[in-house]
Amino acid sequence: MAVCLAGSLFAVDLPKQGFGFQIGWAQPIIRINRPNNPSTAKDSLTSITKLNGFKVGVTYDASYIAGFGSSMGINYTFATSNSGWKAAGVIADYPRSRQMIYYHEVEVFVDWQYKFEVAKETYLMLYTGPTIQCGIGMDMRVDHQQFSDAPITTLRYSGYKSEDPDQLFKRLNVTWGVGAGFQYKRYFVRGGYDFGLMVPYKNADFANGNHTRGRIDQWAIKIGMYLWYDE
Repeated sequence: MAVCLAGSLFAVDLPKQGFGFQIGWAQPIIRINRPNNPSTAKDSLTSITKLNGFKVGVTYDASYIAGFGSSMGINYTFATSNSGWKAAGVIADYPRSRQMIYYHEVEVFVDWQYKFEVAKETYLMLYTGPTIQCGIGMDMRVDHQQFSDAPITTLRYSGYKSEDPDQLFKRLNVTWGVGAGFQYKRYFVRGGYDFGLMVPYKNADFANGNHTRGRIDQWAIKIGMYLWYDE
């Protein structure tokens, strides 16, 4: 869809076009629902893991009529999560453990946007559209510390190649995002939220309601500059 749209845009003479890069902060949010009782999906426990990192990519913008247009491009996102040391009980500080996650993904996005010109070469914008994400790596590690000695890694696996079927994630994810931004001449800032539309677990147990209502969302704030901007 993105390739076909990009080809049609370059084939016509649009009043405003721009190509540039963007970089910013990203926070993927892994939401997983696990039922208390496997026989029902109503009584569920929600596990929320927030990762923090950065996003970098390229973008192409085009305006069609007045301020209505589109923005498309490719981003790379890296994010990590550290649960911190947690003790097994409330009485003693040891033993304790922590979980660390390292997440890599590449995404292709197509947003429809509208720019409000508030001053000369100054715009406010609203945008919405789909994103296709492809997971490159999701490495997870669990460290354990029995006493005050050095911690020992007791578990290490990949979310895409785990031997445990319950820990396998899909590489592909589709999200729908909404956001707002500001542009001054060649410079812009955008921020928004992407809602995950797919169940992230590869082996979802639909019969028992297990792993059926989770999703991967994402916050993002990006700043960028158009290297080429045709008025």
